Amino acid sequence: GKVRVSIEDPSLSARYRAMLIRDVRLGPAPGWMRRRLRYAGMRPISNVVDVTNYVMLEWGQPLHAFDYDVLLRRAGGKPPHIIVRPARPGERLTTLDGQDRELTPDMLVIADTVGPIALAGVMGGLETEVTDRTRHVLLESASFDFVSIRRTMRALNLPSEASLRFSRGVHPELVAPAAERAASLLAQVAGGSVDHGAVDCYPAPRPPMVIDLPLREVERQLGMTFPKDEAERILSALEFVVEDRGDQLRVTAPPHRLDLQEGVADLIEELARIHGYDRLPATLPAERLPEQRGNRSLVLEEATRDLLVQAGMFEAITYSLTTPEREAPLLPADLRSTTAYVQILNPINAERTVMRRTVLAGLLEVAAENLKHTDSLRLFEIGPVFWPRPDAPLPDEPRRLAMVLCGRRRPDYWADGNPGSSPLLDFFDLKGILEALFEGLHLPEIELTRSTAGWLHPGKAAEARLGTTILGHFGEMHPKVAPMFGKELTHRPVVVAELDLEAILQAVPERYLYRPVTVFAPVLRDIAVVVPEETPASLVLSHIRSAGADLLRDVRLFDVYRGESIPAGTKSLAYSLVYQADRNLSKKDVDKVHRKIEDRLKQALKAAIRGQ
Repeated sequence: GKVRVSIEDPSLSARYRAMLIRDVRLGPAPGWMRRRLRYAGMRPISNVVDVTNYVMLEWGQPLHAFDYDVLLRRAGGKPPHIIVRPARPGERLTTLDGQDRELTPDMLVIADTVGPIALAGVMGGLETEVTDRTRHVLLESASFDFVSIRRTMRALNLPSEASLRFSRGVHPELVAPAAERAASLLAQVAGGSVDHGAVDCYPAPRPPMVIDLPLREVERQLGMTFPKDEAERILSALEFVVEDRGDQLRVTAPPHRLDLQEGVADLIEELARIHGYDRLPATLPAERLPEQRGNRSLVLEEATRDLLVQAGMFEAITYSLTTPEREAPLLPADLRSTTAYVQILNPINAERTVMRRTVLAGLLEVAAENLKHTDSLRLFEIGPVFWPRPDAPLPDEPRRLAMVLCGRRRPDYWADGNPGSSPLLDFFDLKGILEALFEGLHLPEIELTRSTAGWLHPGKAAEARLGTTILGHFGEMHPKVAPMFGKELTHRPVVVAELDLEAILQAVPERYLYRPVTVFAPVLRDIAVVVPEETPASLVLSHIRSAGADLLRDVRLFDVYRGESIPAGTKSLAYSLVYQADRNLSKKDVDKVHRKIEDRLKQALKAAIRGQ
């Protein structure tokens, strides 16, 4: 008759027990209790508070003490009515740390008829705290929904010993024995007298967890014959109630065991743990191992990594989570909205709200951080991007290859003269690495054309194509885009690439032929052609190779000339040609093929052959 308790939503609070301890005398707790609290890492405060903390450590059940006279005064002299409910919009509470906090409806509170008096499971209110003037204590022992407590704790950034325990789950059956233990200690160390009885609001008592444990399943999972007597002894020692049912044991779990989610498997784990993992026999599985099968896609992905490392690159791994704003400089306008992204429902922070659509953005940020400590880097990353699909619950995850080069081509060398005389990494360094990659993967001829990507420098960018398939873009970063990823990327060329790895690996042939090394000497010839300025050197190269057929073993561009001796708007491209066969080539053989190449260039490209 001294207090009433009600719970509005049993799903948020399964049980609430209140006990009244009268005529307590506040003071320091006994020395033995203070020492044990200090050993557990807790600071002694007063005998009443120390008892609640001591029982929390002893039973795993947090408790809270209210000043009963304050509750009585708030109720106008009538028995207080304790209500466990969600906070109302606009309600506020001054907590024990002196902070005035605004409450929201997703926070669970302990209230009376006037308003909130505590944040359930997190922290008590300042008005009803136990002080030197307290004479009568209302002791609270309750069970709260762990999700609600965790949400409140994080929203207010208010961790406490009680909230950390509640956020992991506390069984309602611990409420009563913990309250009775605390009341007994308060009577012992604070001189109080415990009022007869308790108010225990338990709307939906949970039945005990009963698990049937077949002994045959124990033998199957542990791979050994496990004696029934040993199983009964171990489970009984762990406070389980065990009933022998012949070929199985009926096991009733103690209330404090909230970790038994898998039933039989959890009990078998307990038996193995106490019996000793080192005593379990080592046995091979009876089933036949499945036939091993290769995964060509992963093998080619690993081969790509090896080729890039051989070219002097270093692999980086960046976050798959990002924000649309960070990737905006690298994407077209129609892909910058948040609707074009896979959204994260519970982002870990404001910088990780969506799944990335480009790998290059994260790699550029890593490059900017590394350039704080070095003047040169060559990084690459292979990873998925995430494209939402309106017709499917999961997104597409195609792989991309991103590369970043910045700094000096080689370290300073004493014989070079002045420090810093080594040339900077540029477009052609990256182009050479990509050519080595394509050659190492035995790809067909890759066509390079001028790129119009807005995040690349005009005139220093290329688009890689295989037939009609665009493999990606590479070149020097636009000087206005590079600083958006870090000031360290300013005032120096930053060469980047982002390629469609799925398209590249799909084009890798299943088989390729090796040409034997010939013992016959090669024949070297040069050819210089004058073509319009817009004609790409790769197009000239493809015609030379096509016309040279089998006798042309190698061709290399070694000079580009623009000057007064050739017409304006044109350029001269000089190539070194290597003719070779499985026999000695005569001058007549080479002249015939060389003339065929010249005719092809004249007809197909309207090129002029210099020297003719």
